[in-house]
Amino acid sequence: MNESLDDTIIAISTPPGEGGIGLIRLSGQDALVVAQKIFKTEKLNPADHPGLMCFGYLVDSFRDEKLDVGYICYFKPEVSYTREDVVEISLHGSPLMLNEAVRLGIKSGARLARPGEFTLRAYLHGRLDIVQAEAVNDLIRAVSIDQARISFRQVEGSLSKKLQTIRQEIIEVLASLEASLEFPEEDLNLEPDELHNRLEGLINDLQKFLWSYQQGKAMLEGLTIAIVGRTNVGKSTLFNVLLEEERAIVTPYAGTTRDFIREDLLLDGVRMKLVDTAGFGQAENPVEEAGITMAKNIASEADGLLVILDSSRPESQEDFYLLEKSREKKRIIAFNKADLKHMINRRKILEKNKEVLWLDVSALTGENIGELRKLMTKTFMSEEEKQEEIILHERQKILIEQMIGHLDEARIKLESAYGLEIIAEEVKTVLPIIGEFIGEIKSAEVIDQIFSRFCLGK
Repeated sequence: MNESLDDTIIAISTPPGEGGIGLIRLSGQDALVVAQKIFKTEKLNPADHPGLMCFGYLVDSFRDEKLDVGYICYFKPEVSYTREDVVEISLHGSPLMLNEAVRLGIKSGARLARPGEFTLRAYLHGRLDIVQAEAVNDLIRAVSIDQARISFRQVEGSLSKKLQTIRQEIIEVLASLEASLEFPEEDLNLEPDELHNRLEGLINDLQKFLWSYQQGKAMLEGLTIAIVGRTNVGKSTLFNVLLEEERAIVTPYAGTTRDFIREDLLLDGVRMKLVDTAGFGQAENPVEEAGITMAKNIASEADGLLVILDSSRPESQEDFYLLEKSREKKRIIAFNKADLKHMINRRKILEKNKEVLWLDVSALTGENIGELRKLMTKTFMSEEEKQEEIILHERQKILIEQMIGHLDEARIKLESAYGLEIIAEEVKTVLPIIGEFIGEIKSAEVIDQIFSRFCLGK
């Protein structure tokens, strides 16, 4: 792997498909040499004008033929993304022509870049740390504006700086401990209460990152929200109106939905995987029974529930059973069919579910659907849960857990009156974990795992 990092690499950096502009990127010591074999400028030499877009033509020098018109831009290592010579060639966004440019570049001495290899080189050359590199990929793949904002801040180094601050605090604690051990006659002993408070503060700071993981996971993967209720309460109609498209089949007959349907819904920057499930009730055939079983499984695993009750019918045992079984879940009660005469005893239901937010809606007329969307955001991803800094990856979560574990062990040993040298060793163990977190300690396996998730050309 290390031998190939000296190669000059080339790849298409714009997404697959047709477009107005397509971008070819090269990086490596021969990037400009290779680029000038396949792209000829009319007037300006990019080597003499780094950072300037120079007009010219994509050429097949082997056949002495012009293929496309565009611009070339050369970046010196001190300002380039990879800290190598980098060249970007902008052409028309024809997949055929872009692939031909890459083919010509390879024929002229470059090789095709591996997924994420440009960012890998940026990391290995010190342009980015590993957290920033992960954030680059998160930003590219962001599914919501909230995730994009967080990822961009992390590309800029916000999370790395917070970890560096924690590391500095740990170093200061260690310095005080070791000074006490080295110079006992100088009466430099840390007061146990002060040391305890500093350890508690570090644990609390790291614990906030750990708590943020669920929010980060929700941003990356989305929250699963199941629409549940007895048969014919209007679940599929509500599913369609929330999505603003006719996704689920709707009929006046009970049991229309036998399987589940899942679609993504973006609400206020939060990605929700909305699931329309089969209605609860007495199954009339094995297929319907399987659908109800599947609905129960989905409901039990969902992050939140939209419990749909039919206002036009009296409440039933199925309604109370469903509400009782879902007490441990975040949920909203939607009294559907508000456009019809109310037959349900709403007070009776709410008396037994006082903590649940509810709303009268009509999936048919659209009444209060906008308010329901707002309530879903508030309930399933409340503002109190949103944190400024979020960890998005299991790798990061595991390392944070390890840091907390060692600091907590140091705290316990302090409370148990262990010697300072034992406490210091426990605290010292956290430093290499922080180094692994931000990528100062390089692991080939971790690097391969992270960069294999990148797209080609980044």
